[in-house]
Amino acid sequence: MAFDVARIRGLFPALGDGWIHFDGAAGMLVPEQVASAVSTAMRAPVSGPGGAFPASQRAESIVTAARRAVADLVGADPAGVVLGPNAPDLIRRLVDAMADRWTIGDEVVVSRLDEEANLAPWRRAAKRVGAVVRWGEIDIETCELPAWQYENLVSARTKAVAVTLASGSVGTRPDVPTVIEFAKRVGALVVVDATYAAPFVPLDLNALGADVMVVSAQAWGGPSVGALVFRDPELLERLPSVSLDPAARGPARMELGPHAYPLLAGLIASIDYLAGLDDAAIGSRREKLVTSLGSAKSYHAGLLAQLSTELRSLRHVMVIGDAMRRIPALAFAVAGKKSPEVAEYLASQGLCAFADDGTSGVFGSLGAAEVGGAVRIGLAHYSNVFEVNQLVRVLEEIR
Repeated sequence: MAFDVARIRGLFPALGDGWIHFDGAAGMLVPEQVASAVSTAMRAPVSGPGGAFPASQRAESIVTAARRAVADLVGADPAGVVLGPNAPDLIRRLVDAMADRWTIGDEVVVSRLDEEANLAPWRRAAKRVGAVVRWGEIDIETCELPAWQYENLVSARTKAVAVTLASGSVGTRPDVPTVIEFAKRVGALVVVDATYAAPFVPLDLNALGADVMVVSAQAWGGPSVGALVFRDPELLERLPSVSLDPAARGPARMELGPHAYPLLAGLIASIDYLAGLDDAAIGSRREKLVTSLGSAKSYHAGLLAQLSTELRSLRHVMVIGDAMRRIPALAFAVAGKKSPEVAEYLASQGLCAFADDGTSGVFGSLGAAEVGGAVRIGLAHYSNVFEVNQLVRVLEEIR
């Protein structure tokens, strides 16, 4: 393993602002190579696809390369990669296409661990057609999403199961393979939101067995671009098309309007950045991604363990949850303080973090509002021991 955090920090010009960034919930900072790729593509002549001239061919090559890069990231076929402006928009398109075939009494299963982007489209579509929404519940002590409950949650009427691969709020990585196993017993389509897992965990859609995986490049320092990845590209032909082009085939059936080609160029560069996180990574881009993200996983596991242990040693700080498998994200509350107060104090000391009032979403399910809400901490590839120590020091002083 060769995860050199000092070298990685040098890739991020934005770190020169002097702040300590624990604001990973909003996505990581942008590495220089991604910003350069976007600006270079904006300067080059790029037209719409379908023409016989270089500017048009350049557009087609960017789209093809972007599909291939995402496929390498998640271990899938480029023919199943749908590109779009962001993950929530793509999830909505998918849900709308699926809901065209639902009837009154059909069911969808979602979880309390998921973020709103992977909940709202399912709830709205179910309400529109008279379908039933069933919920996977969180263990309020550990923030685990027990997989065994899905055996009873799914039924012959279940059309889809939507579940996160990792929570961006409390860091939990649920037992998704077992959830998928129960869903497949009843023939339900499984949609996995890998938005928060993708920057930290090697992904393999084929091995996982989900039908669709969702990723968002902003999560790892890429541009505002998302992707839906279908494990079986043939599924795209069986879903109703949402394209404005009646002749659209393959991924284009789920895409609307022209692509933002400079952003797709940035997407490609951002995945190349992920592949280079480990200096020792060799082989194809897919092989480098597996090695580099494996190194990132190990590095962040150690950093998160240190942070969690030290925060739990502070009597006035309550760390929310204690899941066995995690990504480097956690939440905490401070005794006698509301979360906005804590976040403002952290900002006054040069640390970026987000406050949640605890009245909705994951924290609403956990009852965090009763302790003044929660402060969300998200580590990034460039986070280091010094920054973790600074956070602990500042929280020691807050009273």
